[in-house]
Amino acid sequence: MSAVIKTKQLISVDDYLAGELLAEAKHEYIDGDVYAMAGASKNHQSIAGNVLVGLHQQLRGTPCRPFGSDVKVKVGADFFYPDVMVVCEDKTDNPYYTESPILVVEVLSKSTRRTDETIKRVAYSSLPSVQEYVLIEQDFVDVEVCRRSSGWVSNHYFLGDEVWFESLDFKLAVEEIYRWVENEDMVAFLQASELDN
Repeated sequence: MSAVIKTKQLISVDDYLAGELLAEAKHEYIDGDVYAMAGASKNHQSIAGNVLVGLHQQLRGTPCRPFGSDVKVKVGADFFYPDVMVVCEDKTDNPYYTESPILVVEVLSKSTRRTDETIKRVAYSSLPSVQEYVLIEQDFVDVEVCRRSSGWVSNHYFLGDEVWFESLDFKLAVEEIYRWVENEDMVAFLQASELDN
């Protein structure tokens, strides 16, 4: 999720959903409050795009569909825009949100870390369909995967590792997730790779 700006206004779910269809900017809806979402950095977009492309390639010919950050997840009365998610059996007939993702991915930033690691972690893990919650740092290399099958214990992946998406039986190299990302870890990794060649 990109940066969030809180605008204090309690509105109903119906008013929120109607407003989102007309709004120029996206908003998340948590406990009756509306939070405007600011734009994302280039690193953020690169990471989310790389994961989405990897999932698109892997999921061709399956009933599972990957989505980017324009489709909402409904958890109870709350609505979030995850950076990436996969839905295999959509039990919602609404074209703008789902209640049954199997995999949810959030790219962390300083402004969203707290919400992603607390409120969203609890919310997503409460959905019976969600099997994995993935948190990806953008300022350094660290991919955290929390799985229902292991009691939501964190597993961390770094450069040289392959991230295993257990729910889809799919692996994606950390280097692919961070392709085109500019941070200290990636600069050092690319310099070391050039020396090896």
